[in-house]
Amino acid sequence: MTATAPPRRTRHLPATLLVGGGVTLLFALVAVLAPWLAPHDPFRVVGPPLSPPSAAFPMGTDGIGRDVLSGVLLGTRTSVGIAVAVGLVTGAIGVLVGALGGYLGGKVDGVLLRLTELVQVLPRFFLALLVLALFGPGTDRLVLVLALTSWPLLARVVRAQVLAVVALPFIEAARASGARGPRILLRHVLPNAVPTAMTTLGVVLAQVILLEASLGFLGLGDPNTMSLGAMAGEAQRFLRRAWWLSAFPGSAIVLLVLGVNLLIDAGSSARAPARRWLPWQRHG
Repeated sequence: MTATAPPRRTRHLPATLLVGGGVTLLFALVAVLAPWLAPHDPFRVVGPPLSPPSAAFPMGTDGIGRDVLSGVLLGTRTSVGIAVAVGLVTGAIGVLVGALGGYLGGKVDGVLLRLTELVQVLPRFFLALLVLALFGPGTDRLVLVLALTSWPLLARVVRAQVLAVVALPFIEAARASGARGPRILLRHVLPNAVPTAMTTLGVVLAQVILLEASLGFLGLGDPNTMSLGAMAGEAQRFLRRAWWLSAFPGSAIVLLVLGVNLLIDAGSSARAPARRWLPWQRHG
């Protein structure tokens, strides 16, 4: 008798990853292709006011006759663009502050930790509200104030991960082999801290999307760009007469944040240490 090999187990992707990744990818594509997907200029009057959804206007028109579909597409582009810009600045500052504090320790860690706590207690929404009210609405000002106040959570998570990795035996082995501080930090420490940092950054991006929509809802968004929050704010006057004005922008915000959150949950569940940086695990 010939021995038969055991059946290979097939790994199925979790539903949260499929749904979250699919929704997030869809919104990312919409954000990139919005200028070509939008059938009309979102600021231009193209039809009768308050027209319900139809073949000509799939999402209807607003109170002055602008196409809601075009507004949702360009508004999605604005929300995703602001989230990406804030995420890049936040990621750079958070990883830098957290990595330096956790790896260097001592007085450097103390100063950076106090700075992190100082920024963390600042009320982001009201600070953004104050800055935009004083200096006027603008996408650049919104990105700047959100980015400079969103990094503390990421910095604290990166610091905790760096402290945990530095205490592992293979870091001592790297030092004994002659590796210097910057090489150890970049080659051995950060690769093990990045997965958790990326998950935390996703949480920050979901918060940024909601903050941007809230500020737009209050009329503090950039008047020269279409915003989902601004569309939802303008729709409040027509809640009983035109349900579509608030339903479609609101649904876009909910689906975008939901997709990001599901992707975060899936990444958090599937996250594992970077095995190639842990030599003793290779033959476990």
